Amino acid sequence: MAADLSPSPTGAAQASASLPARSRGERLNEWLDRNARHIFLWPAVVLILVFSIFPLVASLVIAFSRIRLSGGGFQVRFVGWRNFDKQLFGSEQFHFLGTFGPLSLMGWVFGLAVTAGVIWWIAAYLRAGPTFIGTLGRLFPWGLVLGLGWLLSYTALSGRPFGTLLTTYFYVLVGCAIQFVIGMGLAYLCSRAIRGRNFFRVLFFLPLMITPIGIGYTFRMLADTSKGPFSPLWQAAGLGDFSWATDPWAARMFIIIADSWQWIPFVFIMLLAAFENVPRDYSEAASMDGASEWQIFREITWPQIMPVAATVMLIRVIEAFKIVDLPNIMTSGGPGIATESMSLHALFAWRSLDLGQSSAVAYLLLFVTVVTCVSFFNLVVLRRVRS
Repeated sequence: MAADLSPSPTGAAQASASLPARSRGERLNEWLDRNARHIFLWPAVVLILVFSIFPLVASLVIAFSRIRLSGGGFQVRFVGWRNFDKQLFGSEQFHFLGTFGPLSLMGWVFGLAVTAGVIWWIAAYLRAGPTFIGTLGRLFPWGLVLGLGWLLSYTALSGRPFGTLLTTYFYVLVGCAIQFVIGMGLAYLCSRAIRGRNFFRVLFFLPLMITPIGIGYTFRMLADTSKGPFSPLWQAAGLGDFSWATDPWAARMFIIIADSWQWIPFVFIMLLAAFENVPRDYSEAASMDGASEWQIFREITWPQIMPVAATVMLIRVIEAFKIVDLPNIMTSGGPGIATESMSLHALFAWRSLDLGQSSAVAYLLLFVTVVTCVSFFNLVVLRRVRS
């Protein structure tokens, strides 16, 4: 007959009674050990809620309101979509979208060409086997390209000034393209075995450590054709009497140059790390097989750095949409509103105490940035992941 080895209730009670009672401090330490990750996480969550989520919600309330400041406080009146309607269809339409009118021949040609391109793009996607999620994601780039194309046709290509929306896109598209090409070229050169590359790495990184205000004042001084340090060169080139600040396209290009000088180091340092992490075995094997430098870059190096390049450009595009320091310092948004970005547009509305319009422009900027980044993610990042 098997012996019963289970402990009796009397023995268990005696064993538990023999264990020393834990103090309150020991129980507290045990509880802290179990919940340490939550304890360390909650301060960050609270800070995000206080300094990010609350201002976001508060500015959304302001965007749908009319705020009148007075000596004893302020009055808030709900106006619905009127602030947005004023920017898109009302008296501020020229400021945000531009001045509309009859289309010129060039405007018709460009608008129809953009429409035909978008239709061909849609047809090509439908032939490849669409999915619901894929179609939903591509609605953003299709609508974005079509809208910007016709907006450009009605304004700049028809001889009329455009507003802060197209000006911001000019800074984003042209500026980021220049910064990416030059930054990648410098990173590629500094990743090669050239003499003095450590010196150039430090030299190319220095502009990133200068504040945008300092860069704005510096380039404003350098571009002065009458009293700046390069004025003898301007005089020799016959541009001594040229005022770039009064020419819309010249002013925009000088802001692009200053912005590129500031942000090329960011692209450079990120892509330099990507280039140096590419395995040398593949390129050496391709070189021994007779491949040229361009073939090695296109077939081996570029696919390896493509994820990093896409991430760098996504970050840079988001930052470019927020450009405000350089246009404010170099031109104050002028001549007229030719160099005024959407961020500067919101800042000027805030300075004039029109808080509702300022918040509305800020949320329009948020919408434009989200649509652009979603389009970039669908067209570049997801395509790279699927391939």
